Amino acid sequence: MVDKNQNNYQKIYSTSKEKSTENEILNNLSRRYFLKKGGLSIGSLALASILNPKNLFGKSRHPISKGVLGKPHFIPKVKKVIYLFQSGGPSQFELFDNKPLLKKMHGLELPKSVRGNQRITGMTSDQRSFPLVGSPFQFRYFGESKTSMSSLVPNLSKVVDEICFIRSMHTEAINHDPALTFFQSGSQIPGRPCIGSWLSYGLGTDNKNLPAFMVLLSRGTGSPSAIALNSRIWGNGFLPSIHQGVQLRSGKDPVLYLNNPNGVNRPNRRNFLNSLGKLAQLQYEDIGDPDIISNINQYEMAYRMQTSVPEISDFSNEPESTFKLYGPDSKKPGTYASNCILARRLVENDVKFVQLYHMGWDQHYKLKSAIEGQARDIDQPSAALIKDLKQRGLLEDTLVVFGGEFGRTSYCQGKLTPELFGRDHHPRAFTMWMAGAGIKPGISYGSTDDFGYNISENPVHVHDFQATLLHLLGIDHERLIYKHQGRRFRLTDVHGEIIKDILA
Repeated sequence: MVDKNQNNYQKIYSTSKEKSTENEILNNLSRRYFLKKGGLSIGSLALASILNPKNLFGKSRHPISKGVLGKPHFIPKVKKVIYLFQSGGPSQFELFDNKPLLKKMHGLELPKSVRGNQRITGMTSDQRSFPLVGSPFQFRYFGESKTSMSSLVPNLSKVVDEICFIRSMHTEAINHDPALTFFQSGSQIPGRPCIGSWLSYGLGTDNKNLPAFMVLLSRGTGSPSAIALNSRIWGNGFLPSIHQGVQLRSGKDPVLYLNNPNGVNRPNRRNFLNSLGKLAQLQYEDIGDPDIISNINQYEMAYRMQTSVPEISDFSNEPESTFKLYGPDSKKPGTYASNCILARRLVENDVKFVQLYHMGWDQHYKLKSAIEGQARDIDQPSAALIKDLKQRGLLEDTLVVFGGEFGRTSYCQGKLTPELFGRDHHPRAFTMWMAGAGIKPGISYGSTDDFGYNISENPVHVHDFQATLLHLLGIDHERLIYKHQGRRFRLTDVHGEIIKDILA
């Protein structure tokens, strides 16, 4: 039954429409749309879209709970991902990749034959000397896998048999912003969708009250001068805006502008959205702009999140044992430890992709003291997350990923002193790790040379990592495509090989 308000609206709309000229209808379309559709070669199509847009666009609207694929290309080994992105580039030499030769040759020059003609940053390009730096921290072997781990990560050392290390990662960008953008979107140029947006677009959400893609930020003891993160890093690019990452913040309002303004209650908001939806549907049928439907879907999701988000972010029902597991910072909202608990709660509620960005890994100087603090921030919470997911049975279908946008150099940036030395950006060879569903635990894949400067075995490119991640989620990375401005785009562009040797 159509209500009286809608009947009144339709009468007014019909009268107005009869008076409209073709030019007035055309003005409702964007200039870009007109230029694209108005050429002589497709003039008939443009005319059809003006006179009867429904013939061109149809009435279909994609439910937000369902992705464009409908179902995965094949049975997925992973249903949810927690990506612990260490923004700034953590030093593999201090954390995971032991290089005894660096200690033996500490202070000596990096052989020119090792560096060759490889690009280095502007921060060290004018250095006349490139002295090698051995890690000041001790390494030991842990677990049945006999994996070498630094004294900086004692808690991760205890769960090392759950972890798959990739020691041969390499990327193309050497500076933070393009490297970050490349890891998240498959391109160094801003404007493409990030991984989480691609997953939301392809697979949809498994919880109608929460988005498929949620974002958490923390800084901890990291350098306050390190590169800040722009929201486009978790943006939807050219995909519909419903697929952008939704940031959960610490504090009173976890999602900005989610709460009703003063004087508006929940029934009022529901009635408003009902009326707005009807008007939007009429406009969509007339003009055919899919952003109209996307905007309404966002309004509806925000309405449902008014109840789901406060419940997710309320830790009052967490037992004391949880906070003890994740460490002393876990009771402080916005810390890495607290966000690890929040990430677990999100995947527990079927959020498909949780991106936790931990900032500050940019130790160009004073590396020793700075990385001690950074490692302390992430060590216990990261290990606790793996333990917590496992004891709850969530690790069986959840993948945890840990890594930054590049690694650090084996040589010193600036003057080499016992306390003030630092390491520059190094995209040629660095370490990441994964744990959980679909991955072989307790293994190390790939290796670097004795200087940790070049890959010596099984190189893994960023696009290979992205292709493998999509594969674990049941997606063929070559078939998840979006056509934009006449070109077919995908996360891995025209590259990417699945790392089959690490798959369980």
